[in-house]
Amino acid sequence: MTEPKSIAALLPQGWEDMPFKPFREGVEICPLWQGQGFPDVALLRYAPGASVPRHRHLGLETILVLTGTQSDDAGTYGTGAIIFNPAGSEHRVWSDPGCVVLIQWERPVEFV
Repeated sequence: MTEPKSIAALLPQGWEDMPFKPFREGVEICPLWQGQGFPDVALLRYAPGASVPRHRHLGLETILVLTGTQSDDAGTYGTGAIIFNPAGSEHRVWSDPGCVVLIQWERPVEFV
C-alpha cells in the first residue's frame, strides 16, 4: 500500500465500532496498516486478565494506551501513555482491567 490512509475519529472511542478479530487468547486485533505480511499498525484489545507471553522485539515497537492500563515487566501504563520497546528488548505484557492500545511494529516479535 503506497497511498496515505486516514482514520477519522479514532479518539476518544471511535475504535469501538472497528472490526476486531482473535489474535491471541484474550487479545483481539484490528489491523490498520499492513505491509510485509504482518500488521505494521493495529489496535489491540485486551480482555481483563489477558496476557502475551515473553517475547523479543526485532524492531522498534511503539504503543499508545487508548483506554485502560497495560503492564509489562517494567511497569504499568495508563490511558495516554506512550511506550517505546527498542529492538533487542524483551518483556511479557498483560492487562489486569483490560485495555485498548494502538501499536506499531517495525518487525514481528519473536516469542522466547
